[in-house]
Amino acid sequence: MNVKILDSWLREYLKTDAKPKEIAKDLSLTSVSIERTEKWNDDLLYDIEVTTNRPDLMSVVGLAREASAVLPQFGKKAMFAAPPIDVISNEVRNLQGISRRDAPRNDKVKLEIINNPELVNRVCAVVMEVTVKPSPQQIKDRLESSDIRSLNNLIDITNYVMRTIGHPAHVFDFDRLRTDKLIIRESKKGEEIETLDGKKHILQGGDIVADDGKGRIVDLMGIMGLENSVVTDQTKRILFFIDNNDPVKMRKTSISLGIRSEAAQLNEKGIDPELALDALSYGIHLYEKFADGKIISEIIDIYPKKPQPKIITVAEKTLEKVIGVHISEKKIVEILTALNLNPRVTLGRNEVSPKADEVTTPESEDPDKAQARMTKMIKCTVPTYRRDLTIPEDLIEEIARIYGYHNLPSVLPPLVSEEPLQVSHDPFFWETRLKHMLKYWGFTEVYTYSMVSEELLEGPLNEAVILKNPLDADHVYMRRTLVPSLLQVIHENKAYDIVNIFEIANVYEKNGEDLPKEHRILAGIVKRTNVSFYDVKGIVEQLGNDLGIMFSFKVAKESVGADVHIEKEKIGTIEELDDEIVDFELSFEKIAAHATLKKKFIPLAKYPPIVEDLTVEISEEISTGEIIEIIKKQSPLIRRVTLLDKYKNRRTFHIIYQSDEKSLTTEDIAEIRKKITASLQNPKRHS
Repeated sequence: MNVKILDSWLREYLKTDAKPKEIAKDLSLTSVSIERTEKWNDDLLYDIEVTTNRPDLMSVVGLAREASAVLPQFGKKAMFAAPPIDVISNEVRNLQGISRRDAPRNDKVKLEIINNPELVNRVCAVVMEVTVKPSPQQIKDRLESSDIRSLNNLIDITNYVMRTIGHPAHVFDFDRLRTDKLIIRESKKGEEIETLDGKKHILQGGDIVADDGKGRIVDLMGIMGLENSVVTDQTKRILFFIDNNDPVKMRKTSISLGIRSEAAQLNEKGIDPELALDALSYGIHLYEKFADGKIISEIIDIYPKKPQPKIITVAEKTLEKVIGVHISEKKIVEILTALNLNPRVTLGRNEVSPKADEVTTPESEDPDKAQARMTKMIKCTVPTYRRDLTIPEDLIEEIARIYGYHNLPSVLPPLVSEEPLQVSHDPFFWETRLKHMLKYWGFTEVYTYSMVSEELLEGPLNEAVILKNPLDADHVYMRRTLVPSLLQVIHENKAYDIVNIFEIANVYEKNGEDLPKEHRILAGIVKRTNVSFYDVKGIVEQLGNDLGIMFSFKVAKESVGADVHIEKEKIGTIEELDDEIVDFELSFEKIAAHATLKKKFIPLAKYPPIVEDLTVEISEEISTGEIIEIIKKQSPLIRRVTLLDKYKNRRTFHIIYQSDEKSLTTEDIAEIRKKITASLQNPKRHS
């Protein structure tokens, strides 16, 4: 997600002498990626890409806090100037249950909100009297530079709060709600709403909505406001509302309805509920300042499930081993403190000062216990806005990135490793190798959707994995084979006479009530005039040769083509669809399990081979592969057997005989030939 922020806005909360280009460079090296800077009137605008796991950086305050931790690592003075939210919040807390501006108790609006804590983590709300007017120029400039359209002061303040604090906010026209009650619930399938942009939507059910107590939905919570409660130029009273919602439901609703508002994108990433009251407080402050706002209700704060502090501990020696360089304990503590992680250095179970270097161990203490107690640990308390930090490796990554990846030494691995490189069980290695081979043989790799329509699904519908919330009718089922998707690619490129394509992707098998089983498949199609089964068989055989696998082929019973085997296990098929299209589909997992780089070298034979072509009459029900195996079994002197020609029930085989000990005679060959002929009289007995 990209956000745009003016330099002057950032410096309201970041006190530093660093120049904008230095801020952009240093943050890009260690934190967010600042894609570019550009002039905006007399200011400078940062265009910032924020990774999806860091919603705390999608705000001015969050970026200022991050920059204050990063810039000192580059020798620049920087300090985070926190907004006076604590002062405002304390004032608001003191006013909870009290009308602002000494309004008489009987004039106070009574507002009732019934929340479902399984849907909404926290709700903060207040009713205010306001005056609608244009926003101050500074707010307009800051919003519009952030690609947020300025409308009026009531709406602009909600967007300004969201961009500054990092928590979405919403405003209702209180009088258009018609009641003094809001019920937060899940939507029912088929309920219809009209969003404030004038678009009508049919809800799928399970969306988080607020109704007015009489069944009328007045808000699609966390996503977008509705037309029936939006503020207008005639608005006199507002309900200023902060809701912290279940991120999974936010994502589901936003995608299913196709509403990708910035509030929706923030909410689906999991916003810190601790920011909700701060956002409300800051909004009240702005409404009082820029909309003549007066509080006329109690301030509501429904917060049933306050998150517990999260503690993460990592051993110093583990940290050094993973990062690959020694970072002083003082530096580690400095970095973690700057990130507001409250680090403590511990020895065993005893917490010590970060400066402590020695601990006296009683002589009577067990040496093993003493050693364990001497292991230095870094223990951190994670702030609620850093929900992305969950395991010790996350702490290590934080230290490494703030210290600077560019400061870590670049060390090439030794030419001779203590342990030989093992690739036999590395599927990524074999996948890359297969892709390179097929590319050099003229194939083009394609990527197709894993979800397919009923038309492209092969097999019974009741055996297919069905999506509960499909995007559309063309993406309902998880595919069980890649070939139909590749055939669709061929159809969409029918202007081309020659097409060679392949794909390596997953197919899905129903697994009862559990998650479906996934299988990795290699599939390809060759399209050209008069293409034959043998053309594609040759490609598959050559793949096997490069991977150290000997494929065998048996006539397929359910299609025109052959089943492909490794030893006695079927791993796929080659299929002739017509005289222009032949496809193959193989189990990549089975191929990767048998693939090897080891090559067996055999010395050149000292004695010459004898070559002959042998024609036999045999039932067409016996496959060529089975006949070849029968022939090979008759003597170790038979080095190679290949099919030379076939006509009805007559097949001609090219046979090479050779010995490592002597030159073979015609008498030697005659004896073997008799055995071959006899074995083929009753092939099933010899198979």
